[in-house]
Amino acid sequence: MAVGALARIARLGQSICRSHRLIFNRSFQRRGIASCVDPAHGLTDEQKEFQKVAFDFAANEMAPYMAEWDQKEMFPVETLRKAAQLGFGGIYVQPDVGGSGLSRLDTSVIFEALSTGCVSTTAYISIHNMCAWMIDTFGNTEQREKFCPDLCLMEKFASYCLTEPGSGSDAASLLTTAQRKGDHYILNGSKAFISGGGDTDVYVVMCRTGGKGAKGISCLVVEKGTPGLSFGKKEKKVGWNSQPTRAVIFEDCAVPVTNRLGEEGQGFTIAMKGLNGGRINIAHACVQLARDHLLVRKQFGETLSNNQFLQFKLAEMATKLVASRLLVREAATALQENRSDAVFLCSMAKLFATDECFNMHGGYGYLKDYAVQQFVRDIRVHQILEGTNEVMRMIISRNLLTES
Repeated sequence: MAVGALARIARLGQSICRSHRLIFNRSFQRRGIASCVDPAHGLTDEQKEFQKVAFDFAANEMAPYMAEWDQKEMFPVETLRKAAQLGFGGIYVQPDVGGSGLSRLDTSVIFEALSTGCVSTTAYISIHNMCAWMIDTFGNTEQREKFCPDLCLMEKFASYCLTEPGSGSDAASLLTTAQRKGDHYILNGSKAFISGGGDTDVYVVMCRTGGKGAKGISCLVVEKGTPGLSFGKKEKKVGWNSQPTRAVIFEDCAVPVTNRLGEEGQGFTIAMKGLNGGRINIAHACVQLARDHLLVRKQFGETLSNNQFLQFKLAEMATKLVASRLLVREAATALQENRSDAVFLCSMAKLFATDECFNMHGGYGYLKDYAVQQFVRDIRVHQILEGTNEVMRMIISRNLLTES
């Protein structure tokens, strides 16, 4: 564990939050975190420190603006850069290029805390971290030194480009081509549903340099402003509105060969290794919102917290929350240790955590004045992105049937 990074996160967190009363912690101090769902259980003292910094940042810098970002479809650049000051721009990127050098488990703890402030914005931070890690891990020294420092500071933002109009779950069938001409690749094709598209600066692009199938795919880093790179219209979405989504279009786009990550034909492996990390970066606030609502909402002369059916539903939510958290953390540990079960645990974690989205707010949960509706809208897409949950089921069942 990078102790220097932990100290920096804690120190900067205190600086950013010093002038605020901590909204998230204040509510918990008043009512107390129920011990059975306490997210600090099982963590080291150092992990608890940066978890607290992330919770405080979520409460002060994200939650108060979550609804505005959603309604106005604002990409909160300055807030993201404040997060980067805490080391959240390159959480699991190596320190020699500006990253925090933390583990996958540490990362899952941070993302769970940040998601209580805004799921949509946290999801973009996760995607950005994934891209920075891919460059850090598969790039050479020159590529790492060129791209990673600015990404870790979020002076520049990154987008992950795999999905195409005709290839989603079947990613290995992608059609975007990259033909080598001298010291450049000439890209032609398009990518669909790209988070940050048009507003970000660095595009990690999977493209076809060889024959059909996964072995014909390579990975190129395309910089904004490259001739031949353009963007589609900004998509109107149900959720995830604090990050823009556009098509990314390549028309005879010349990219230097020096921007290729790894070798030709290694792109699909790089893409999948990136996604394994992205699949475990998801979250926790709905149980707290539901509990708070049951304690104050009255029907038939008493609070809903006295209704045994709703008590049971809340208990089930809390149980599934803790189960999700434990599965996510186990998957994170497996990924960090490069265990053989890492891919399947990451798939299980994404499947379970994103399928368990609940609401006991009745009609109030349908009003935009209540935060729960935004959590529901923002969380829904996690069942689709980075491999649909049906694909997660395929990965898990294939492993079970193969090994048996």
